[in-house]
Amino acid sequence: MLRRRSPEVSAEAALRGARASAALAGDDVPLDALRRGEVSSPVVQGALRASAELGRLGPTWRSAPRQVLARVHTLAAVGLADEADIGRPRTGAAPADPLGLGAAPSAEQAAARMDALFALLTGQTKAPALVLAAVVHAELAVLRPFGIADGVVARAAERLTLVEYGLDPKSLVPVEVGHLELPYAEGLRAYLLGTGEGVAAWVRQCASAVTLGVRETTAICEAMQRA
Repeated sequence: MLRRRSPEVSAEAALRGARASAALAGDDVPLDALRRGEVSSPVVQGALRASAELGRLGPTWRSAPRQVLARVHTLAAVGLADEADIGRPRTGAAPADPLGLGAAPSAEQAAARMDALFALLTGQTKAPALVLAAVVHAELAVLRPFGIADGVVARAAERLTLVEYGLDPKSLVPVEVGHLELPYAEGLRAYLLGTGEGVAAWVRQCASAVTLGVRETTAICEAMQRA
């Protein structure tokens, strides 16, 4: 099945992942409404645009993650931020805290930690893809480097990392669906503690999200076989 129809499975996984990412950002819409193109929410549309672009951005992720994130934010933040701010790191305080994580680090602190994250992605890390993806996701979610649509960007970056670092090379697993079923904000708050135990709890949660995403992929394949 996957050998013959993996592009179709990947496309459906991208759609379901975008819907779940938008739901985590506070805008939950039915999957059927997305299929019919009946959704006007800028959050949902941004998540769909970002998800659709990941395949083209993947080859650049390892070498130029800063540029890739700017592009993802440009796609995700249309209609949510001033045009002059789209695709650019924030220079002031993050205006929103949709997950109740508390105040974001200052723009200067966020920039310094983003530089460290980029060095990790472009270096010769030996970290497993799952661990690296979990760290990428959490750092972007808690730093809120753009100030708006950071959650959608963080989840897209996790998906890119899982694909480009070899865990899900065909992009078949909508890990965002898994995150939607788990205590998402609670996991990020554990990461924010900065302790080994807190970080490990978040990594385990990301592993569970991948497992649930695989379950969703299985459901996609079964639905295609019945069609």
